[in-house]
Amino acid sequence: MKITSYELFQVPPRWLFLKIETDEGIIGWGEPVIEGRAETVGTAVKELMEYLIGKDPLRIEDHWNYMYRSGFYRGGPIFMSAIAGIDQALWDIKGKFYNAPVYQLLGGACRDSIRVYSWIGGDRPAEVGSSAKAAVEAGFTAIKMNGTEELQIIDSYEKIDQAVERIAAVREAAGPYVGIGIDFHGRVHKPMAKILAKELEAYRPMFIEEPVLPENNEALREIARATNIPIATGERMFSRWEYKNLLMDGYVDIIQPDLSHAGGITECKKIISMAEAFDVAAAPHCPLGPIALASCLQVDATCHNAFIQEQSLGIHYNQGSDLLDYIVDNRVFKYENGYVKIPDGPGLGIEINEEHVRKMAEIGHNWRNPVWRHTDGSIAEW
Repeated sequence: MKITSYELFQVPPRWLFLKIETDEGIIGWGEPVIEGRAETVGTAVKELMEYLIGKDPLRIEDHWNYMYRSGFYRGGPIFMSAIAGIDQALWDIKGKFYNAPVYQLLGGACRDSIRVYSWIGGDRPAEVGSSAKAAVEAGFTAIKMNGTEELQIIDSYEKIDQAVERIAAVREAAGPYVGIGIDFHGRVHKPMAKILAKELEAYRPMFIEEPVLPENNEALREIARATNIPIATGERMFSRWEYKNLLMDGYVDIIQPDLSHAGGITECKKIISMAEAFDVAAAPHCPLGPIALASCLQVDATCHNAFIQEQSLGIHYNQGSDLLDYIVDNRVFKYENGYVKIPDGPGLGIEINEEHVRKMAEIGHNWRNPVWRHTDGSIAEW
């Protein structure tokens, strides 16, 4: 079997899909994208696919090493996202070739389903109490929200109090035992993160996410000393080599690699397995489309330390096009009692509605993340 061609589809709300074809008629789908840089990632995919045309798609490990190691410059969000989407599509082909879900080719499943959480609120969290109640009534047992608006390196206790009031409202609306993930989104710097983490302990969050930017991960040491809340990070880390020091330092409790950003199924399986040796849990990042989510679930099935999965259904970014719009049978992502079953169809376990993909690719998108400024005019972290 040989790879014969590929196509890229830039589809709303902010996704990029990759279709790889073979001479035996088997097709694989991947989702290579960095939010806000879809066209740039697409260019990197085109460069990498020059090598793969005419190659055997089943040699995934060799292809991954070629894509990663054959260039002098490596890593980073664009390059690793391009590899990720190609890797997903190759695994999809391989599963279909052997008529087995990807998780069977990775050693088999250690679970039948996995807990999922629902996003509430928006970039600037508002009406989170009522949104939390609605999510719980819809059957979710865990939710996640942005914890703050923009914060200066040193900011006011007024903003701390506002953030705490929002989380208090969510806890009251959701009840005492619903999991609450609080995403600091890299908006909070070390001095304010220590204060905020300590103030939030009373509301028993499931985790705090990206309490500082990943380039400041050394600050997790002080934050971990200031709180007993589990610390999660990793959506902006792109290889096992970037995770190495984070795990060795011992101040992270949950890693969040993104299977469309961090080298795909091949790399993220290794990252999550590496974390298991440090007694660190995994909650893969995935505010993306159905191919990315299907890839996450295939890996989740095989990783004992994966405990919850992010998914984008109803997320504030998905206005106009949502997670289920691009697949033929949306029952594959049916959430029951806060869990989703691992798809057991061949490959990634989903069937893409190619007709709809082509229709929406004609519309396309040019999504960019918001750019915020502080009151003094300086750029704020979004």
